[in-house]
Amino acid sequence: MTAVSTSVAPAHDHVLTAQEALEPLFLALEEEVEVKMIAAAVKAGWSLEDAVEAIDELRRSELVGDAH
Repeated sequence: MTAVSTSVAPAHDHVLTAQEALEPLFLALEEEVEVKMIAAAVKAGWSLEDAVEAIDELRRSELVGDAH
């Protein structure tokens, strides 16, 4: 597992919210996870397009699930 080098901003740096402090780390982790999922799907024989489409569909399903 690859460690993400993005750090969380310390509270004393006058960050307005915890969300703002964590956002860079969250985005870096999200990107790392997507790259790993795509790589795993391609290694398993799926096309890049199918892998990306499947990830997009998972995201849509997650958003719809959160709305209910």
